[in-house]
Amino acid sequence: MATGKILSEVEDGIGRLIFNNPARHNAVSLDMWHSAEEVLKKFENDNAIRVVVLSGAGGKSFVSGADISEFGTERASKKAIKQYNQRVSTVNSFIINMSKPTIAQIDGYCIGGGLGLAVCCDIRFCSQKSKFSLPAAKLGLGYPFDNLKRLVDLVGPAVTSDITFSARLLDASEALRIGLVQNILDDNLHQFVNDYAVQISKNAPLTIKSMKFNICETQKDQDDRNLEMVKLLVDNAFSSDDYIEGRTAFMEKRSPLFQGK
Repeated sequence: MATGKILSEVEDGIGRLIFNNPARHNAVSLDMWHSAEEVLKKFENDNAIRVVVLSGAGGKSFVSGADISEFGTERASKKAIKQYNQRVSTVNSFIINMSKPTIAQIDGYCIGGGLGLAVCCDIRFCSQKSKFSLPAAKLGLGYPFDNLKRLVDLVGPAVTSDITFSARLLDASEALRIGLVQNILDDNLHQFVNDYAVQISKNAPLTIKSMKFNICETQKDQDDRNLEMVKLLVDNAFSSDDYIEGRTAFMEKRSPLFQGK
């Protein structure tokens, strides 16, 4: 497993997953996808972690997509391509379905599978130098339906057509304008994201869990929505100790201490 190329940190209720392959602009191999999934599963099962941040090492790239140097072995046959795509899809789906908020901290190139990874996160922040692209059309690659749908849901079909047909680079300002990212930071991206994540971590976990699930359900076709789970998660928040703590803290004019129960 590519453990050294996938790093993890846990502090102040924040779980950080770091793609650590700066020599290749944090291009991701099949082994790295396996390792990333293992880290994310640990984060999901750790009640001390309330928010997850994904970032890239080296200060030049978030993730630049698949490691093209390994295409000869990892994506040379239909079987290999299917296995690789299934692994990427599994990780992306896991991120989407995590009960905890996910933030993409984008500093530099966010290309191909890196952009696909970023749009799976709930929130995206980037540095001014960041660049975005889906270069599949320049490489002759097929691009999965689920990834395209998430991009269409985020920026619309016309913008998605522009990005994918031209395979051009977008700068940070354009990414903000089309709604691909929520904010651009100049020199303090890491500190901003950390402070923002800490702010989330101090809020009521059960409320956030229900909100994230409900938001995800709004993106599904009406017949596919799990409205029973929507109601259950909302009811769980109202019947929790945290609801009592929130009301009590408000009346006592102090910050609440939520326990996630």
